Amino acid sequence: MNDNRTEVQAIFDKIAPVYDELNDSLSLGLHKIWKQMAVTWCQPTYGNTCLDLCCGSGDLAWMLAKWVGSQGHIFGVDFSPQQLAIASKRKPSLLAEVSPISWVEADALNMPFADSYFDCATMGYGLRNVPDIPGCLEELYRVLKPGATAAILDMHRPSSSQLRGFQEWYLERVVVPMARNLGLTKEYAYISPSLAKFPTGLEQEQLSQKVGFVKATHYPIAGGMMGILVITK
Repeated sequence: MNDNRTEVQAIFDKIAPVYDELNDSLSLGLHKIWKQMAVTWCQPTYGNTCLDLCCGSGDLAWMLAKWVGSQGHIFGVDFSPQQLAIASKRKPSLLAEVSPISWVEADALNMPFADSYFDCATMGYGLRNVPDIPGCLEELYRVLKPGATAAILDMHRPSSSQLRGFQEWYLERVVVPMARNLGLTKEYAYISPSLAKFPTGLEQEQLSQKVGFVKATHYPIAGGMMGILVITK
């Protein structure tokens, strides 16, 4: 498990400089809409203390910061120091009132926060990459306040055979060649096998309920190639 964690950490450190650019290209810019959906569904309000777990380069954290305003506080947590370095250098719009953001290098399975600390949480493209999905959900449950909601966005293997075929073709013929041009073939080739073993939406709901979440609903988007798991403590 530790070896896998180190390998995934190395991948995200290496892709950090081009992570946002590739996400824009590979999703045709739609990932920003999906992230905004996740932020909306975790139900942040003014003055909240919010968690963005596996924050990467900070998209979701900055979106949350606009929702909760100057009286709130966002904690962006990731195990990749290179991703956090990029996130911390971002500048908000001069017209936006945003909360302060604390960037924290930490393990999603062992976060340095007290029990029942956060009012809401987001997680974008992180659950699929943790070595222990039930353990991550359990840790997320621990740090959320009773009644708090988290929204978890990730890629999925669609149930439709046609869409699954399209996804496999797209990953093989578009994603990997684009990554190859940037010297990142290995780093992006991992996506397809990670999808093959990622729990389905229904399985994610069941895992969430098993660790204690009272509500768990998975919403397929983009024909099931993406999805958002919304869970309430």
